[in-house]
Order: sequence, then C-alpha cells, then structure tokens
Amino acid sequence: MNEKQGFSVNGYIVVFIILSIAPFALINISHSPVWFFLLIADLACLIGLFMVQPNQGRVLTLFGSYAGTIKTPGLRWTIPFYIRKNMSLRLRNFESSRIKVNDAHGNPIEIATVVVWSVKDTYDASFEVDDYAMFVNIQSEAALRNMSSCYPYDQQDSQETSLRSDPEIVSEALKTQIQERLNKAGIHIHEARISHLAYAPEIASAMLQRQQASAIIAARQKIVDGAVGMVDMALTQLSQREIVELDEERKAAMVSNLLVVLCSERNTQPVVNAGSLY
Repeated sequence: MNEKQGFSVNGYIVVFIILSIAPFALINISHSPVWFFLLIADLACLIGLFMVQPNQGRVLTLFGSYAGTIKTPGLRWTIPFYIRKNMSLRLRNFESSRIKVNDAHGNPIEIATVVVWSVKDTYDASFEVDDYAMFVNIQSEAALRNMSSCYPYDQQDSQETSLRSDPEIVSEALKTQIQERLNKAGIHIHEARISHLAYAPEIASAMLQRQQASAIIAARQKIVDGAVGMVDMALTQLSQREIVELDEERKAAMVSNLLVVLCSERNTQPVVNAGSLY
C-alpha cells in the first residue's frame, strides 16, 4: 500500500458551525432532550480539530487500519474516531560516526558521512519499519561500508576513481546506494557526502611517506620533461641561426651540462671559459 490523501475539511468552518449551534442547543435544552444530544454531539466534534504545521503530516488510522495522511497546513477537522500521528516531513541531517573499513586495495581507512534526508511516503515510514530514523542511521552506515570497499583511498593511475580525488563521483555513488536501501522505508535522500576521510592510524605514517615519494617523483618527472624541451630548443635555435657548429661530442657535453643546470636542486656554479671554444 502507498500513501494516500486522508479525509479532512477546513477547521475554521467546523468551529464556526459548532459555535453557531451551541447557543441554540443551550437555550432549548430544557424544552426537548433532542437539543441535549445535539449539544453533546456538537461538543464531541471539537475532538476532531487538529493543527498541521508546514512540512508536517498527520497519519490517520481507524481501528488499526490506515486511513490516509493529511499534509495541508493549518487548522483541520476530521472524523473524531481517527487516531492522528504526527510526522515531520522536513529535511534532516544524519552524521555517521567514524568507522574503520578497508578500501579497494585493502588499506585500512577511517571514513564518515553526512546524509540529508526527508520522509517521502508516510505510509512506508510508519508501517514498513519500526523506527524509520534509526533505520536511516543503520542503513547509511552499511552503505558507506560497502561503497568504501569499491574505491581506493588514492589514485594509483590517472584513470582510477578514488575516494580522495573524486569526491563528486563518490558522493553520487554513496547517495545511490543509500537510496536503494531506504526506498522500502519511504525515505528520500537529498544529499550524501563524505565528512571525514583518513588512513587508519597504524598505517598513516607509512602512507604519508608513500604520498611524499609519489609527489617527489611526479615533480622530478615534470622537471626533466621541461629540461629536455629546453635543451632541444637551445640546440635547434643554435643550429638554425648558425651561431656555432657543434660536433656530436660537443653536443653531448652541452646537453649534459644543461641538464645538470636545469635539473639540479641547488644553484649550480658555472665555469666560464675565457679562451677558445675548443
């Protein structure tokens, strides 16, 4: 069964009718017992009045059966026999605790998430699960554990999606997994994002050293690529402008010297040749 519209009418109209009938019933109650019963029924109708706040719903049940949901805000009136359960339809935040899991490469990591959710179907939220708020918490953490094992913490190559480098892709995957688990509870997931991500303490130091080594290698590779390009440009321009002619041995020496100057971590101390080139 899905959510359906429950029976209700404008409560202000009912209040006006009740207040209009009550004085006549009090005046004529001594003349006829019918007015007495009419007054009792008139006052009993007050039990059917209730207030619905914005982004709030009232789930109606009658003798254990679902009778519908009222979402129209304001003063409403319904059959007094209905039991009315209040349910918030507003956005809620859930922040999971930090949990330890293994990523796709088997590295232990700590991860947490923030989930923004709201009730979409009041029938499912009321009758399909015992406590829908607790259901959201447990299923969100379960989805986070499952999603974390599908991606590595960091990229091993440029084509690989990782938890640290691709937050948008990972957030969308997490949102999809949580939504699949919560459809049966009538919950809609608006957003799911990772709020904490780190290596587990026992391997954090080693992984930091690996990251530093990878950064150094990448920087060195870029420096070498740039240096080779500059050497090639220098030799090409010297040849095209016919500034000087170099044999293969002199070219090799020049290339070696330029690469040392361009790739060195410290400032080099050049030796100026004041004599002839050869």
